[in-house]
Amino acid sequence: MRLGGRIQAAAEVLEDILERRTPAAMALRDWGKSHRFAGSKDRSAIGNFVHDALRRKSSIGYRMNDNSPRALALGAAVFSGGITVEEILEQTEGDQHFGAPLTEDQIAKLRGQIELDTAPEWVRADVPEWIWPAFETNFDEEAIVEGAALTNRPPLDIRVNAIKATRDSVDVKDATPTEISPIGLRLAPVAGQGRHPNVQSDPDFMTGKFDIQDEGSQIVSLLVAAKAGEQVLDYCAGGGGKSLAMAADMENEGAVYAFDIDKRRLAPTYDRSARAGASIIKVVQPPEKSLNNLRGNMDRVLVDAPCTGVGTWRRKPDAKWRLSEDSLVKRVAEQKKVLDNAKDFVKPGGYLFYVTCSMLAAENEHQVYSFLDRAPEFALLSAGEVWEDRFGVDVPKPWSADGCTLTLTPASTNTDGFFFAVMERTT
Repeated sequence: MRLGGRIQAAAEVLEDILERRTPAAMALRDWGKSHRFAGSKDRSAIGNFVHDALRRKSSIGYRMNDNSPRALALGAAVFSGGITVEEILEQTEGDQHFGAPLTEDQIAKLRGQIELDTAPEWVRADVPEWIWPAFETNFDEEAIVEGAALTNRPPLDIRVNAIKATRDSVDVKDATPTEISPIGLRLAPVAGQGRHPNVQSDPDFMTGKFDIQDEGSQIVSLLVAAKAGEQVLDYCAGGGGKSLAMAADMENEGAVYAFDIDKRRLAPTYDRSARAGASIIKVVQPPEKSLNNLRGNMDRVLVDAPCTGVGTWRRKPDAKWRLSEDSLVKRVAEQKKVLDNAKDFVKPGGYLFYVTCSMLAAENEHQVYSFLDRAPEFALLSAGEVWEDRFGVDVPKPWSADGCTLTLTPASTNTDGFFFAVMERTT
């Protein structure tokens, strides 16, 4: 496909996402199925245009003075994709797959006629307007910087599995050591119309020497600081990524119980733990009564709570525009329930860890302090001290609104957004 066809295809996919509210992954998959002539490079380029447009939908729409799917696709190609207006004009001349030629107004907009300097702050940050006040309260004068960092293309991070390998022994082309996690390797964000390599076809992946896991997720797993021989419950384990990281940190000694209320989310954990050689992972299927024998016996309980996923907007930008006040309220209620249920598994002297991939105080600090009011047997500890013990003082620092909890962000730690808090059961 030529450039014009790729931009037009991106516009068609964006129309499906924005007007019919189809999830981006599904819309791209459906387009690929109905256009089988498109090669893998074409699909990658189209996917880049689509995701770039979604990451910067507000600012592109403002600069184009047009929020239509076609305007967003064009803006993404130029403002994010590194393609010049001249290249579009040259490569789309007479191209029927591109549709209508660029108008003089579109050309002017793409050349920067409208700057963002005077745009509303939520537009400059590419954060939905309704949630901007909460975002601004969280990050104060850095709110625009933090929002804008969520519009960048993400890297591809991998976690070296210490059960089978060391970081020095894993060789992934073009990967460099992660800045904070001592067990991570990073492939830089893709440029232009490129794509990341399929690392899942790498022999080291297939033999369990590494897995795909964002550095932020690696970090919060390491902050749990699970020790060899301990009993650990991963209460919202999902696909098992943090269970795998903790099992390796425990030198594969002890037990990690991987539980999730949705058994479909748990399904990949079986194959992943077998591939990794993480024999201490014990998958526990719902319902929750399956965990009854663990009550009051766990050294550490990790609650990776269901959340809005604000911290993952770089990777799932369509979620940014699907988020609503109702869904936030629903997630907050779920988090409260999960924390109240999980606390009963912590033994006296044990630790409860609360993690989200959100960057909103309503899901983070507010949840922790509300929980402490309901559960006086728990005391909040300083996660900052755990951070320094684990990673030292010379690495990038996460946010901390209270000196105890931590919020990792793309701008502060160059990771996905994650919140982390640790509480000790004192009685």
